[in-house]
Amino acid sequence: MTLLDETYMKMALELAEEGRGWTSPNPMVGAVIVKDGTVVGKGFHQAAGGPHAEIHALNDAGEKARGATLYVSFEPCNHTGRTPPCTQAILKSGIKRVVAGMKDPNPRVTGGGLAFLKTRGLDVSVGVCEDACHRLNEIFIKYATTSLPFVILKCAATLDCRIATRTGDSKWITNPLSRQFVHELRHAVDAIMVGIGTVLKDNPRLTTRLQGRKGSDPIRIVLDTHLSIPLNARLLHLSSHSDTLIVIGTSAPAEKRRILERPGVRFLPLNDERGKIDLTALVKELGRMGITSLMIEGGSRVNGSVLRVGIVDKVYMFYAPKIYGGDDGVPICAGPGVDLMGQSIRLKDISVHRFEDDVMIEGYLSDQE
Repeated sequence: MTLLDETYMKMALELAEEGRGWTSPNPMVGAVIVKDGTVVGKGFHQAAGGPHAEIHALNDAGEKARGATLYVSFEPCNHTGRTPPCTQAILKSGIKRVVAGMKDPNPRVTGGGLAFLKTRGLDVSVGVCEDACHRLNEIFIKYATTSLPFVILKCAATLDCRIATRTGDSKWITNPLSRQFVHELRHAVDAIMVGIGTVLKDNPRLTTRLQGRKGSDPIRIVLDTHLSIPLNARLLHLSSHSDTLIVIGTSAPAEKRRILERPGVRFLPLNDERGKIDLTALVKELGRMGITSLMIEGGSRVNGSVLRVGIVDKVYMFYAPKIYGGDDGVPICAGPGVDLMGQSIRLKDISVHRFEDDVMIEGYLSDQE
């Protein structure tokens, strides 16, 4: 691996990022073709079902690809899915060297594409900017290796950790720049989940609204054991390409369910022996449905519950420079906490971001003993 290899792989990663929000359930992938020190082709995977990054880059390069080096952030596929295998196109193009950022983590195909190219005489290497490639596709990696969605918990609070006042008012804790970033997060995930309390209090749309460009709406999931959602809830009357999924208890009123049933609204009965929604079973079911990522924008009870059962992979915690100044506001989490401070959930790989005066902490949940 050389400094030039890293430079071109970083270029491929920047290209891959342009596909965020559009490639699920596929990974985000970027590709750069270099010949005699000059970039002659570039491409990225633009949408699931469409050509892969390598194909876009090869088409861009044309005959200049012969004898060149292909930098690709993800191992080229060697199997036929919705598109033909990229390895065949690479061979046909006359590419002589392939540098991949990471292997495909899918245990059924990992290493197959690179091994195929190597046996055909190409110079093959892997692992350039590997950590960055893994971080880019953390959602795909978890789903490919566990069949479970990557779960994100997002929360916005005052400095003294209140997400709403005693009257339930929460608009707005953070500034417009922070809220726009949340819409970027919505655009990037397959599904977003709230509890029925949030629906009753805020009547949200849970759609993606990006400034100056189109966004992808996530599937909207509501935890509503007793089917308390109002008939006029905005979630039930949206013009959106994605559905609203209401997770209910098996004893939810059948008549109200019949009234609410319509195109774009689905129901999932799923409760445990205590009559509550089984969150562990829910994420497994979402995985079976092909949902690779889930962002939780819940209230206190939902936040506490998902953390206690251990389904969260990553958090985005926004803190505004405001102090609520009392103990009667709504806390970030509700329900029983730990007995000892040493038992608190710890985060790792922390990064801190500023959105004007707001501060956001991004981190991953450590493996709990």
